[in-house]
Amino acid sequence: MVQITLSLIRKRAEHNNGEISSLEEVSLHQQEIEKIELLDQACRNLKILYLQNNVISKIENVARLKEMQYLNLALNNITVIENLEGCESLRKLDLTVNFVGDLRCVLSLRKNRELAELFLTGNPCTQYEGYRSYVVHSLPGLARLDGREITRTERLQAAQEFDRIRPIVEAASQAYTDERAAKLASMPSITELPDDADLDEEEKKFWAEQSDFTPEGRLEAQRRHAAIKQRKEQKENPAPVKPKRNLMRDGRPLNVNEGDWDFALEGQESTEPDLILDIACYRYLDTSQIDLDVHPTHVRVVMKEKIFQLVLPEEVQADSPRCKAERSQTTGHLRITMPKSNPVVQRKPAAPKKKADAPELLEVPDKPPERIDLASIVGPDRTRPAGMPARPAPRANDADFVDDDDVPPLE
Repeated sequence: MVQITLSLIRKRAEHNNGEISSLEEVSLHQQEIEKIELLDQACRNLKILYLQNNVISKIENVARLKEMQYLNLALNNITVIENLEGCESLRKLDLTVNFVGDLRCVLSLRKNRELAELFLTGNPCTQYEGYRSYVVHSLPGLARLDGREITRTERLQAAQEFDRIRPIVEAASQAYTDERAAKLASMPSITELPDDADLDEEEKKFWAEQSDFTPEGRLEAQRRHAAIKQRKEQKENPAPVKPKRNLMRDGRPLNVNEGDWDFALEGQESTEPDLILDIACYRYLDTSQIDLDVHPTHVRVVMKEKIFQLVLPEEVQADSPRCKAERSQTTGHLRITMPKSNPVVQRKPAAPKKKADAPELLEVPDKPPERIDLASIVGPDRTRPAGMPARPAPRANDADFVDDDDVPPLE
């Protein structure tokens, strides 16, 4: 399924230098488009729109195209003429080889007063008795129908026969609607192309089998043909295998986990001397199938051609005898121990001093004194300890000394 996108419109707007907002004419024919969309939002100034030879099943999303004068929907899957009331400037409508079976839907075109040309050749409704007279009388402003000019004589004749052909056309339209509803109820769903199908045989079968000429049959044929074409192109031009990247362009390693294994990295605290990587690899995988390579900045493990690579938060001693790998016999986990290159050495706390076996107690007299004798603090000899300088003698005041009460004393 091909969708109408801005890139597709811009690609088709080369004649307008790729500008979409001012686009007045665009051709989107033979694009396998299934739905009309985006045009009423991106191309408001469209005057001519070519959508022939697609698989569009409904007229929609064109009501805002007020300036559109020509709409070509030939060779599509249109079943009902609808949603054109907003196209005020529409002058020409081409619905050649579609599936319009209910001719009563042409009455919706009465609101398009500028409509002068209408093409319905190849639709089921053209086989009804009185088809042309019904359309000519229903759309009095029409000038040409199916490429033939409508004369004044033909218009008068259509007005005279309208009362007679009207019930005939309505009955035929209702019969076609009922028959189509019954076919839709019994029609199988669209089958997809099997993955292991032989493309050459499927293509021969596709062109040899006869399909129903219905909107659904045409849509299925288009999708099946597109699937066969896409498969053949993929087979002839396979997509290039994207090389696996384990290193960045500057040589730095990347984190890779192709096997989606669970893992845990322990010892990331600065106080821990080792980094320990625990990988939940396959439990019953033989250890000989595991390839381990430890680098100072990363570790790499290959199991069953799948790579696990992890960038380490700090450098490790890859060649240290303490660097080792162990395998759990119960869970199968791979546990890799990697000593750090620059571990943080912390000073051990000093051992507390041992307390004396017997506590030293102060002597307290049995009966405390009634008052404290300050004179007893110094011995009776009034001598100073050795090495203590003697107190200097007080100096006499000068003759001009004035004792000021406001000045605090020196202590």
